[in-house]
Amino acid sequence: MSEMRVVGVRVELPANHPILLLRETEGERYLPIWIGSVEATAIALEQQGVRPARPLTHDLLKDVIGALGRQLEQVRITDLQEGTYFAELVFDGDVRVSARPSDSVALALRIGVPIHAEESVLAEAGLIIPDEQEDEVEKFREFLDSVSPEDFRGADT
Repeated sequence: MSEMRVVGVRVELPANHPILLLRETEGERYLPIWIGSVEATAIALEQQGVRPARPLTHDLLKDVIGALGRQLEQVRITDLQEGTYFAELVFDGDVRVSARPSDSVALALRIGVPIHAEESVLAEAGLIIPDEQEDEVEKFREFLDSVSPEDFRGADT
């Protein structure tokens, strides 16, 4: 199992599909996950430190978890089947709840818990970006700095 960090989200052209990009904190592999536009917006807003006037669904879930006296300890991306990723939320007391990776990451960012990916998932879908492509990663980061939530409206979910 590898700890991952969120590089960001971007919109894949020409299909306008948002992609969540994770990277191993202690490795070289990237994990691209196609996600819905609502989740992409939620992740981008949190990364940019934007606080909406009213809580989004992920903010609400964070508040509910706290109100129930539980603690989210980590998020795990557990499986990849026929192009669909699976994740789970791991709570105190080793309580586990199945969830989509996009929702899990949006929640993990809000609560500040680690994100992990199973080795089997990274072995199947992880990408190593050669040094000559690091410039592309930097361009991706620059894109993330300039993207706004409106850029995700109208994307297929």
